[in-house]
Amino acid sequence: MALRWLLRWSGIVRLGLVQAALGSVVVLVTSTLNRVMVVEYALPAMLPGVLVALHYAVQMIRPRFGYGSDVGGRRTPWIIGGMAVLSTGGVLAAVAAVLLAHASLAALALAVIAYTLVGLGVGAAGTSLLALLAKQVDARRRAAAASIMWVLMIAGFAITSTTVSHFLDPFSPQRLIEVVATAAGAAFLVAVLAVWKVENGALPLAAPAPRASVAPPFSAALRNVWDDAQARRFTLFVFVSMLAYSAQELLLEPFCGLVFGYTLGQSAKLSGLWHSAVFVGMVVVGIVGSGTRRFGSLRAWTMGGCYASGLAILTLAAAGVVGPAWPINASVVALGIANGVFAVAAIGSMMELAHQGETGGAGVRMGLWGAAQALAFALGGMVGTGSVDLIRYVSGSPLLAFASVFGLQAVLFFLAARFAARVGSTNQRRPAANSTAVIA
Repeated sequence: MALRWLLRWSGIVRLGLVQAALGSVVVLVTSTLNRVMVVEYALPAMLPGVLVALHYAVQMIRPRFGYGSDVGGRRTPWIIGGMAVLSTGGVLAAVAAVLLAHASLAALALAVIAYTLVGLGVGAAGTSLLALLAKQVDARRRAAAASIMWVLMIAGFAITSTTVSHFLDPFSPQRLIEVVATAAGAAFLVAVLAVWKVENGALPLAAPAPRASVAPPFSAALRNVWDDAQARRFTLFVFVSMLAYSAQELLLEPFCGLVFGYTLGQSAKLSGLWHSAVFVGMVVVGIVGSGTRRFGSLRAWTMGGCYASGLAILTLAAAGVVGPAWPINASVVALGIANGVFAVAAIGSMMELAHQGETGGAGVRMGLWGAAQALAFALGGMVGTGSVDLIRYVSGSPLLAFASVFGLQAVLFFLAARFAARVGSTNQRRPAANSTAVIA
């Protein structure tokens, strides 16, 4: 029994390592190369912004990847293949960043190809990974599994950023390509080793998921999922909640600098406080929402996290009105904890809903929700920062600009909570045949 327990949890951690590997390549492309293009090569900031938006736009194809893994009956090849494409795209993106210093059309074309590959790799690997996790984890461990996935992804961000920054100093184009290639290769190797034999291989009781003899065409499979009211409502929840969530990281530091007069170091410290609070919220839900005596349903935690996030955002707007007397640190901590709670509970709910409805449609469902998140992230940053710039230009008041956008974000979080409330209970037990899994 103890060995089986260890195998179950080790399987969840191994899948979390795949998520960490995936995130480590993405952070190189969206953060490190972003800085290199803008700072070292003095390129317009819009260029990396458009390229990052491209990698999100490409992920709209996620449902097709999920369908492919549904039809094939196995997720592992899609995860490994996706990681290979992602790692290749990351290396090509580094080469393109170096070549863009010479402002050639060939370099721009290579950058477009590279970021397209990054989006395709993330879509293929990420969708199949979440579908596999949903299949392998039973209801008692879903909250903890979601926490582990997020925590390891953040760890992948932090370790990669810290390590790469060390080896990139002093900077040179050759060193940039070498470091990115090494990091991308290491991430691919970690992902392959982590996912190896996890699917239907860790425990003797595992059996392949049943497959229909004739799979419906992709258009029919996607239509079946969209016709499911639960899946449709959850898609709207993912889009609205992530639209609200995606803008705040870009707005927090500028808000503190323009409205409170914080220095760069002070605002960075406040951003770090927010990240730490997000981590705490994730861990809390992972602990209290798991086990045989878990406290509250995942739906309740999702709704509560959204409502709390909206209220915390409103306190930031109030902070700007009150001024330095407002306990801004407390508002940021409350926002971070609420964000962590809703994010982990939402991932747990996603795993619960993935296998409901049509048999064999988990990949398409995960793909649809992943596409909604990608679209929200592509729009959220641009809409949030663009709205602040527009209102600030028209009114001349940074306070009014940030307060207006924070108010809009709060409305979106409250609306997301309403969508979550309309999704059926995510704490119901499913038939035993669906929960017989490697790390169940």
